Amino acid sequence: MNTDNLGESTTTGYQAGLFSRIGGGFYLQPELYLSSTGGKFNSSSTTGNYSGDVKFTNLNVPLLLGTQFGQKNLNFRVMADPIYTSILDKKQSYSANFNAAYADFGNYKNSTLGFQAGAGVDIGSITADLRYEGGLTKINDNYGQRQNLWSLSVGFKFF
Repeated sequence: MNTDNLGESTTTGYQAGLFSRIGGGFYLQPELYLSSTGGKFNSSSTTGNYSGDVKFTNLNVPLLLGTQFGQKNLNFRVMADPIYTSILDKKQSYSANFNAAYADFGNYKNSTLGFQAGAGVDIGSITADLRYEGGLTKINDNYGQRQNLWSLSVGFKFF
């Protein structure tokens, strides 16, 4: 089976968690949140059509380093960080012939390291971030898969 014909697409997920922002102009922002990520896979070859669906529930621990500027009720931020992700649960479903052709495809690591970079805005107590997350470690060594995703989050600051 030629793995060059393997197509991948991502699925939309969720995230929910907590953060604390420590500092003024430059800040440290530890976070802890649950997220849902995943993807769909398919392949077509002379030996058949193959498809799969994988969904992960993750515990994410980023440690943002950033700078902020603006006023108290309108604040802009840029940030970058390392992130540790632990897979808490995974659901996998494949077509009947997928496992025979790609026997080691679902051999995912239980945790990965990555980075995030992005920007955000605070309007009063509302905070919003747009970030890109790139995988530094492969989630599956055999197929070179990495956690690479965009996230848009909206939150509420209590303090």
